[in-house]
Parts: sequence; structure tokens; C-alpha cells
Amino acid sequence: MSIRIKVILPYLLLTVVVSLIGVYVVTRLVTGSLRERLTNQLLEAGRVVADNFVRLDIQHVQDARRIIYTEGVAEAIDSGDSQALLDILIPDFGASERGNLILFSSDGREVIHLLKDAEGNVNPVGQISGAAASPIVAPYLERKDPQDQPRRGLGANGVNNELYYYNSLPIPIGDEFRGVIVVGTRVDRLLPFLRNVALADVVVYDGSGRAIATTLGLRDDATLDLLSISIVEYNDILRSTEKIVKGNNFMMDERDYTIGRAPLQVGSDRVGVFGVILPMDFVVESGQESRNLYIALFTVLMLFVVGIGVYVVSRWVINPLFALVRTSQAIAAGDLSRRTGIRNKDEIGELAGTFDDMTDRLEERTLELERMNEVLRQMDRTKTNFIQISAHELRTPLTLIMGYSQMLEQDTQDNPEMFKLAQGILEGSERMKDVVDSMLDVSRIDADALVLRKVRLDLDEVVKKVHKEFKPALKERSLKFEIEGLDTLPPVPADPELIQKVFYHLVMNAIKFTPDGGHIKIIGENRNGNQPPHVQVAVRDTGIGIEPSMQESIFKKFHQTGEVLMHSSGKTKFKGGGPGLGLAIARGIVTAHGGRLWVESSGYDEQALPGSTFHLILPLQEEGSDA
Repeated sequence: MSIRIKVILPYLLLTVVVSLIGVYVVTRLVTGSLRERLTNQLLEAGRVVADNFVRLDIQHVQDARRIIYTEGVAEAIDSGDSQALLDILIPDFGASERGNLILFSSDGREVIHLLKDAEGNVNPVGQISGAAASPIVAPYLERKDPQDQPRRGLGANGVNNELYYYNSLPIPIGDEFRGVIVVGTRVDRLLPFLRNVALADVVVYDGSGRAIATTLGLRDDATLDLLSISIVEYNDILRSTEKIVKGNNFMMDERDYTIGRAPLQVGSDRVGVFGVILPMDFVVESGQESRNLYIALFTVLMLFVVGIGVYVVSRWVINPLFALVRTSQAIAAGDLSRRTGIRNKDEIGELAGTFDDMTDRLEERTLELERMNEVLRQMDRTKTNFIQISAHELRTPLTLIMGYSQMLEQDTQDNPEMFKLAQGILEGSERMKDVVDSMLDVSRIDADALVLRKVRLDLDEVVKKVHKEFKPALKERSLKFEIEGLDTLPPVPADPELIQKVFYHLVMNAIKFTPDGGHIKIIGENRNGNQPPHVQVAVRDTGIGIEPSMQESIFKKFHQTGEVLMHSSGKTKFKGGGPGLGLAIARGIVTAHGGRLWVESSGYDEQALPGSTFHLILPLQEEGSDA
């Protein structure tokens, strides 16, 4: 990530955070979320509807008591004089806002029943309504208690089937029960008033959960069916302790609405269930306008802060840092003559000055190291030349010594003591010849002068030859030697002599570091499915193992593990000595073939004998050729 972004990003994030907090505070904490406002409006509308039913209840009771105590009413009820009651009550009832008035005598007979029509005219009802058996009348007639409390309820009038909100009271004369008065207001005329004061549409439900009156839409059967609920939901709401129970949202006339329902509680009675309905966009427009205004305001503020940050930070901080970065990149690329050129009097100027001083010293040290490296390269070339020349010079006298030793061995067969001396000379010269050959191999590897004479080589045959060469040493050391899977490997393009040297050094290394009685196993595996196809051979032993920190060093020239002076003599003896060239030669040869050689071991332990496994990979095709 660019330093410019890293430096400017805090400004941007801070501005965004401040903007979000501002928008949150203004649109949520101050004005409230749209959903909360809608829910609050539903609660308020429900409270207003409930309060107005309470007021209506009080008015009903007051009207009923005024009628009861109107002069002549009690006597007319007691005597059953309907005409006298009509003369007294029709003028009073016509001036009131009530829509239904029923008076019962103490024996349950309807003495008078008045209904008000749509034009406000009062009409006496001649037929029996059956209200005497209703829950708000029957208990009075049964107990005949003049001090009984008012009752209330929602119900349909049996004459015109209209829904009314009723209140009933006992009619006392002195301390005696003389009848019951019922006062009612039509709900369909009450609802528009409730809609205006609650600022929400209102719906009223009967005891089965069906919507029976509403101010929403055309108030037809389809609307009532849409608003209806099940009887289970009705009873749940009627028993609910919540102020309002949120219902499901619904759509009508391509407009979304939300509804809240609540029990209609007046005093200690729950007389039914009502609902208040609001369109979903009731508070959306003003909320969206406020939100858009504040979003635009804070966006402008954010862009302003970012612009200031980009200009100031770029000029004072980032540009000098970029100059420092470009200088460091040039120096990393090798141009030690570059300097920052920054002369600021701040921390960046101090950093640039320190960096230039460091570059001066680095340039001096680099020049000195280049001179020393050239000396070391010359010394290495001299060493390599010396090894190569020495090896060549030693081969001639060694050849003579080996020849004369063989002749001496033949001539002294009858003299055991001399024969043994001749054998010792021959063995020593052969071992010295191995060292000289190894030195020549190393010099050719270092000089990248290995000449590969590749043929289609069978690795199984190569390993068998190596096994045959070490057979006496394996028998002498009681080492078990196994070959597995090599006979199934396909031929590989390789130099037979050099690959035999690889396995020679790997097997000799395994013999030297595996105690007597151990186990050496060579395992072959065909990886022809891999890309590129290759074979893999593992040389596994049960020896003393190799420390993880040494598992790369052992492939370097002249490297010896452990204390060199403690090594035994003899190339196949346990922990036998050597010049430390075998594994370096093996890796050099494998690398020249385009392969890879590495070792795996859990560590060094002469008691637990964790062993080592040398893995060898050789490609199955020449470089650049098609599979």
C-alpha cells in the first residue's frame, strides 16, 4: 500500500466516522429512525383511539344518568308508560350524539327503544331487539342490584344490524332496582372522528376476529377480509399486556401499510380489539429529505477534508518521503552515488541526512568489499588451480606406486610378511587415488566443466554395481543392504560413470555413519505423472542421523561432521574419515543432470539412531525435449 494512502487514510476514515456519527445523531437520535417513528406513531394513534373510547364511555354514563334522573322517567318506567317516555326522551335524545337508546323494566321488558337514522331523525322501534339477553343487560336483571357498576361492550343492534358501542346502567328508584338503561353510539359514525383525532385509519373487530368496520379504503368486503384476523390471534391480542401488537405489513391500492392492533380496554373491561393503520411512507419523505441533506453536507465536508489532507500531507510529508524512497530504490539497484537532496528542518530532514551519511559509508564499505572480493576470487581461482594441478601431478606417481605394488604383491605371495606389506601399500594408494579423483571431480564441478555422456541408463544395474563394490565392507560390518522398486523404473537419460559415482558416494556415506548390524535400503519410485516427469530414489539408513542445522552444510566441499580428529581410518569404517568431498560431488553431478539431491533426518543421536534418508531426483527427459 502506498505511503500516500497510509497517511491520508486516517483523514478519510476520521471524516467518514464523523460523518456517520453526525448522520446517526441527526437522523436517528434526534429525529429517530423511520421504523421507530412509525412504531411510535402507531402507539400514539392507538393511545388516542383508546382514550377516546374512554371519553365516549364517560359521556355514555353521564347521558344515561341524566336520562335516569330526568323528572318523570323513573315513574314512567315503573308504570310502563311508553308514550310518556317518548314525550320526555325524544327531544333530549334527538339533541344528543348517541345513536341508540333502550330502556328495560325490572322484569326485562323493553319499555322503549329509540334509533337515530342517518339524517339524525329519532325513530321508535316497535319490535323486540332481544338485547335483554345480552351480557351488558342480563346480569342486572338477574341480580337486581341498583348499585351495580356500569357495563360496556361492542355489539350489533338486532333491529338494524349496525355495530354500536354500548354502555348500560341499572335504574334505581330510591334503593330499589327498577330497570336497565342502555346507551349506544354507532361505530361507523364514531370511526371517522377517531381517524381525524388519531391521524390514522381505524379498524374494529368482532369476537371472531373479522374486521367489521374500518375507515380504510372503500370499506367493502374485500378490505374487511384483508384486515381480518383469526380467532386465535383475536384472543391473543385480547389477552395481551402490550400497549399495541404490531401486525404484518400489507399492500392495498398499490400502497404499503402497517397495522398495529390492541385490546380495547375501558376501565377494567376488555370489550374487544381495534387496530390503527398507517401508510409505510407516513414519515418517509421528511426523513429521506433530512437524510439526503445531511449526507450531502457531510460528503462535501469529507471531500474538503480529504482535499486539504492530500495537498498539505503531499507537500509537507509525502513528497519528501517519495524522494527518500526513490533514492533508496536507486541505491538498492546499485547506484551508490545517489543522495536524497532533502534539506528540511524536521524529522524527515534528519532522517534524509542520516540516510545520506549512511549511503556515504556504504559506498566506502562497498568499494572496500569489492576489492576484498576480487582478492578472494583470485585466491579461490588459485586454490582451484592448485587442486587441479596437484591432482594431475599426483596421478602419475600414484599410478606407478599402484603398478609396482601389484607386481610386489604377486612376487611376495610366498612371503606372508612381505605380501601383507605389499597389500597395505596397494590399499593406501587406491584410497589416495580415490581422493585424487574426487579432487579432480570437484575442480571440474567448480569450473562447470563436467562433460555428460548421456545414455538411456538403467538405475537398477548401476546400484547393483555399487552394491557389488561394497559387498566386502557390508559383510565385514554386518550391514543389511536392500534394493526396492529400482527394477520398475524406466531408463533415465544420464552419464553412467557419473551416476555410479553419485550412488557410490551416497552408499559409502550410509556405510560410514551406520553402526555395525544396521540397515541400508535403496528405494525407487516412478513420478511419471508429475510435471515434469521424473524418477525419485531414496537411500535410507539406520545410522546416527544428521542435525537439521547441518543438513545443507554437508553438501559443501571439505565439510566434516563431528570432530574430524576423532574419525576412524578407512573409508568404510564406522565414522570413517575422508576429505569431505563425496556429497559435494554427488550433488554437483545430480545438479548437472537437471536433478536435485537433499537429505531428511530428525536429528543426530548415536543411541536412538534416527537414521538419514538422501533423496535423489532425476528427470526422465532431456531439457527442452517434449515428453
